Amino acid sequence: MTDGPAKAVEDPPPYYRTHVFCCTNERPAGHPRGCCKAKDAEPLRNYMKARAKALGLAGVRVNIAGCLDRCELGPTMVIYPEGVWYHYRSTEDIDEILQTHVIEGGRVSRLQLQPEDETPPGT
Repeated sequence: MTDGPAKAVEDPPPYYRTHVFCCTNERPAGHPRGCCKAKDAEPLRNYMKARAKALGLAGVRVNIAGCLDRCELGPTMVIYPEGVWYHYRSTEDIDEILQTHVIEGGRVSRLQLQPEDETPPGT
């Protein structure tokens, strides 16, 4: 027996203000879907992590992720809490994502992935 309706439980505040997951998954050579690791995802993720630290971005975490299942679009990342997905190819792309999305709260539309995308932007 209960004492009335259940009280809604609020989610705790996020541990990180911004949480970035960069796919670094590796598939066998020649796999038809490709993989992010073969497209320099690991050194680019390492650059992003170091750059975020150098910029002193408090509350920002850049993590390695396993397969995000968008291999053909890679390398890919997803940024939470917004759930925005990006394709990137260079340190310049990373710098733009950090500045525009993480610092300013905007979006980098030229790199942003949409749910229906089957090829990377600009290809």
